[in-house]
Formats: sequence, C-alpha cells, structure tokens
Amino acid sequence: MNKIDWKAKLSSRKFWALLAGLVTAVMTAAGASENTIAQTAAVIGAFALIAVYILAEAYVDGKAAGSSSTDKAE
Repeated sequence: MNKIDWKAKLSSRKFWALLAGLVTAVMTAAGASENTIAQTAAVIGAFALIAVYILAEAYVDGKAAGSSSTDKAE
C-alpha cells in the first residue's frame, strides 16, 4: 500500500482548493448561512497559506544548510 506524502499534499494549492470547495459544498447542503460559509473558507485559506509558507521555508532552509556544508568541504 502506498503511503500518502502529507508534506507534498499540505504544500499543494490544489489540495487546499479542493478542501475549501468540499467544505463549502457540505456546509451549503447543510443549510449554513453565507456568512458562515465565507468565514470557514477564509479560515481554510489561512491554514493553507500557513502550511505552504512553513513547508517552503523548511525547503529553503534545508537547501541553504546543504549548500553551506558543501562550501566548507571545498
């Protein structure tokens, strides 16, 4: 069985768009108010921005750490 690469999933804008769309559709079907749906979509978007930023910074930091150790070896 293949494992899910959560790091890649959480950094994917498509994943967050899917999640926001899914939650919005479910809330609409459940009869939530437009204001509640908009606020929920905004919160999901905020979490998406946070996750993508953290993973991008971790990637950049990892590359920088790899570059500096290579430079010292030379």
